[in-house]
Amino acid sequence: GTKAFEVTVGTPPTTALIIDELNLDKGSQDTGLDKVADLKVDQALKIARMKFDALLSNDYKNAAKEVIGTCVSMGITVEGKDPRDVQKEIDQGIYDETLVQNA
Repeated sequence: GTKAFEVTVGTPPTTALIIDELNLDKGSQDTGLDKVADLKVDQALKIARMKFDALLSNDYKNAAKEVIGTCVSMGITVEGKDPRDVQKEIDQGIYDETLVQNA
């Protein structure tokens, strides 16, 4: 309905927040291809907090995974690794200290 629309209006898309967080060149149409950037898990968490109401996740751990999933299509690594590997590590609890303590 219209409620979901109202919620998302005020929040930039996740890609825009990632570009902001990493100070990437917004002018580039192929940001992911032109420049390889690296997002940290705590930065993903920060973006997840900003986007939380608009994300599908019901906790910050999964919300951070959604943000990290966006990095895949943008060509951005997370913690120097393939974002999909980091999502698996989050499932294994490797980043619980970051994601749970700061939630």
